[in-house]
Amino acid sequence: MSVPPRAVQLNEANAFLKEHPEVQFVDLLIADMNGVVRGKRIDRNALHKVYEKGINLPASLFALDINGSTVESTGLGLDIGDADRICFPIPNTLCNEPWQKRPTAQLLMTMHELDGTPFFADPREVLRQVVQKFDELGLRICAAFELEFYLIDQENVNGRPQPPRSPISGKRPHSTQVYLIDDLDEYVDCLQDMLEAAKEQDIPADAIVKESAPAQFEVNLHHVEDAIKACDYALLLKRLIKNIAYDHEMDSTFMAKPYPGQAGNGLHVHISLLDKKTGKNIFAADDPLQNTSLRHAVGGILDTMAASMAFLCPNVNSYRRFGAQFYVPNAPSWALDNRTVAVRVPTGSADAVRIEHRVAGADANPYLMLASILAGIHHGLTNQIEPGEPIEGNSYEQLEPSLPNNLRDALRELDDSEVLNKYIDPKYIDIFVVCKEAELQEFETTISDLEYNWYLHTV
Repeated sequence: MSVPPRAVQLNEANAFLKEHPEVQFVDLLIADMNGVVRGKRIDRNALHKVYEKGINLPASLFALDINGSTVESTGLGLDIGDADRICFPIPNTLCNEPWQKRPTAQLLMTMHELDGTPFFADPREVLRQVVQKFDELGLRICAAFELEFYLIDQENVNGRPQPPRSPISGKRPHSTQVYLIDDLDEYVDCLQDMLEAAKEQDIPADAIVKESAPAQFEVNLHHVEDAIKACDYALLLKRLIKNIAYDHEMDSTFMAKPYPGQAGNGLHVHISLLDKKTGKNIFAADDPLQNTSLRHAVGGILDTMAASMAFLCPNVNSYRRFGAQFYVPNAPSWALDNRTVAVRVPTGSADAVRIEHRVAGADANPYLMLASILAGIHHGLTNQIEPGEPIEGNSYEQLEPSLPNNLRDALRELDDSEVLNKYIDPKYIDIFVVCKEAELQEFETTISDLEYNWYLHTV
């Protein structure tokens, strides 16, 4: 007789608590529209109840703006009495939080309707709906993220960030030294603790590299053959980085463009598709240009890139990151082994041919970002969309910027996209657009310091 799924999950809880008698609390985590982790903290003795019955959280959790306020025009707040839905644990996500002084564990959750069906506005469910379309094609998605961030000082200067003092030299970095090993040494204890904490949480982070700005770094995640789990890892890695930085009396930021004149923070994703029957990468080829599946996948991404921009770059600040000098592509383009394009195809070996999407900022919600990219890939495969000729040389010198360069235009493109509305529930797109338009309205009605500097005494 097979064990019921709930009983299997209870076994997971029992085994963890037995192995970790020191654990006092468990953080129940769920990511909102902005990729901000929210939830509840419970006593260890309540964990069994969570596995048996779930926890209640309001549906309005997925109608929050970047400041955590409910956007009532979504219809998920007072219009429905701010009603609860039920959240259940995600299997195999229970683990320790290495940074906590009081032993604490964490557990990822996902929201459901009261009848047990997945809740449409949970970003994890948005992605699952797209992934399901690949299941129908007999394909499994293999994905890995590259996440950029800045270490910053806990003290700002007039509200603006500054690099932290090196624990070794006591100096603040100011130079641009990409891949410089010595800069890794300046913050070695903090960075090494990040990798060790990731290992303890089974997050497959294998390397940290110095990026091209003061105290900017990139963490690489291994490929995993599960698109949703790849996003779980990216989400949890951000939380881990923030907390380990706090432990070292520093802060961190994934803001797309924290410093004028310096590189922004990107979130690149590598994607390949595996045949479920054979396990082979369908993009594999000695000559990638002759691989029709690869070309059609790229063609679909390029065809939907403008419509996807609001998911790839979801904030006002996101669009300050773009510029040729910072290797951020601003036109739909592709090439082999070329970092000036939006879609790069690495070709180190025939088996490792894959797609690297290079547009999104680190402020993107990984579930929504990947859902939009996979929608483009599926659209390209099923409609046999050709991508055109690959770029050779510097794409910035050959292509005029054509992607939306501000959030308002990006939201219009998303709202009007017939293709994305076929892959992502139009009700969810409406909620996303309404939330982001509310943020835009507040931003545009706020008087900035620059306006006072320019106009207060001059007009």
